[in-house]
Amino acid sequence: MSYSAEISRTNPSCFLFVIDQSGSMADPFGGEAGKRKADGVADALNRLLQNLVIKCAKTEGVRDYYYIGVIGYGAQVGSAFLGNIAGRELVPISEVAANPARIEERTKKVEDGAGGLVEQMVKFPIWIEPIANQGTPMRKAMTMAETTLKSFVAAHPDAFPPIVIHITDGESTDGDPTEAMRNVTNIQTSDGNVLLFNVHLSSSSSQPIAYPNSSDALPDKYAQLLFDTASELTPFMLSIAREQGYDPEAGARGFVFNGDLALVIQSLDIGTRPSNLR
Repeated sequence: MSYSAEISRTNPSCFLFVIDQSGSMADPFGGEAGKRKADGVADALNRLLQNLVIKCAKTEGVRDYYYIGVIGYGAQVGSAFLGNIAGRELVPISEVAANPARIEERTKKVEDGAGGLVEQMVKFPIWIEPIANQGTPMRKAMTMAETTLKSFVAAHPDAFPPIVIHITDGESTDGDPTEAMRNVTNIQTSDGNVLLFNVHLSSSSSQPIAYPNSSDALPDKYAQLLFDTASELTPFMLSIAREQGYDPEAGARGFVFNGDLALVIQSLDIGTRPSNLR
């Protein structure tokens, strides 16, 4: 399969984010005091959505190169969008751009032109909130992802294959999700199968593992499950991983074990940079 289809307004692609919102997402990264996992993931995803909007922005407005979905799972399973697009499974990027739930002001460090950094106030759109509540119904979330993507592919059979980025810190509480994940990656367009990234968030201080081609170094069956169900990186994704300072070998998969926030952000960047946007 080629993963070479042009992404355009007449042949859009799709990003679907599947986000663990269970109670353990209230824990800090690495088991240390600091930002909660739920807060870090929400910030990273809101920033990524803003960057995708910018990528699709042209003189006449935001072009619908992508459809975007965010499935949250914890106390309930469903769309995690807020505001005017709340409850919707997939939303054209132009509607995402026009409908943040609110705009916050955040500080950002920028170069001062003299070798230092200064803080600058910036606008920060919010589409999803950090949530950490109850169990981890991962299998149900992946089944919803399957239904959502089948509908998209039926409408766009020649699209660049949808990309699913799944971020979790815990073991599924509603049964083995392997089959549900396989059902997701078995969906295909004429250009290839759906691509699945699995990003495991840090809950200890052990060494992260990024984009391995084998599960031999992984410490438990759950990590091995997430590795086994993740897709192999495409050649372009391999090149982006190398730009980020990694050295993935042949057969490397879209899998991160024990990732901290910086690694989560890098994984989102690698996973959301198809090579052929037009």
